[in-house]
Amino acid sequence: MKIDVHTHILPEKWPDLEAKFGYSGFIRLDHHAPCRAKMMIGDRLFREIGSNTWDPVQRLTDCDQSGVTLQVLSTVPVMFCYWAKPKHTLELAQILNDHIAGVVAGSPDRFAGLGTLPMQDPQLACRELDRCVNELGLAGVEIGSHVEKWNLHEPELFCVFERAAQLGAAVFVHPWAMMGRDDMRRYWLPWLVGMPAETTRAICSMIFGGVFEKLPALRVLFAHGGGSFPFTIGRIEHGFHCRPDLTQIDSKVNPRDYLAKDGAPARFWVDSLTHDPDALKYVMREFTPRRVCLGSDYPFPLGEQEPGKLIEGMGELEAEAREWMLWKAAGEFLGR
Repeated sequence: MKIDVHTHILPEKWPDLEAKFGYSGFIRLDHHAPCRAKMMIGDRLFREIGSNTWDPVQRLTDCDQSGVTLQVLSTVPVMFCYWAKPKHTLELAQILNDHIAGVVAGSPDRFAGLGTLPMQDPQLACRELDRCVNELGLAGVEIGSHVEKWNLHEPELFCVFERAAQLGAAVFVHPWAMMGRDDMRRYWLPWLVGMPAETTRAICSMIFGGVFEKLPALRVLFAHGGGSFPFTIGRIEHGFHCRPDLTQIDSKVNPRDYLAKDGAPARFWVDSLTHDPDALKYVMREFTPRRVCLGSDYPFPLGEQEPGKLIEGMGELEAEAREWMLWKAAGEFLGR
């Protein structure tokens, strides 16, 4: 079995939101060629995508070729639109969530779904979270690494995490709107440098903010192997000890205590998308295989083109560890 927790999907069509809402910034699709579309923001190309981004039949064909048993579907992070008016983001979220739920309903043994929320209005977000889980049957939600000026520890956002814990909803945190992106426009640096930093920002915000301490039942997974967090934990822990006046304002728990300790797995999950066997070995050591889930970032080029190949290619892995990372850890994260 293979469960891929990190895959992205879009509807084939949705309304021209810029025309509908009267201001710019929303993604629209330009289907300029057969099985191809351009994701446009105004006149600017964001990304070109293929039909495997929206066509579930194509996705299942690809899954069969790579041996993926179940894909966990979530939207493309540029669709979060936390910058927009909350009621408009909610309307977009409902379009995206209804679409994901429909794809899951069409092949419930092959797909699971994570919704998106208007996080800039936490009360609206809680309402849509309830709908995602209770009405649409989704396994949880995908959220960004920050919500505009709010990091994930902010008290305004706590009610969303609290409601997720109450519902037993999985929370997948994906980097977006990368810090410093306006200062590193060349060489794809926002994706290569900014994304790992964004994930670390999210993890540290939740740790130092005491979110996990307050909500022990909350299940959270961070993308891209936890970003740079596993590889900078020494610096983070040192800062925790040397400047308690700055780091221990809201929690006295050592950040390293959230990683694997005394045989127990880490407190939260990460995916396996590290692109390097030595990096993945280190992540496994810090989290244990019980907290590392196969994640490919399908269908985008920065992802793993053959989902699970990195894990399966590590010949020294014991069978149990391989099983945990290929599907068992994902099952626990999803509450299956």
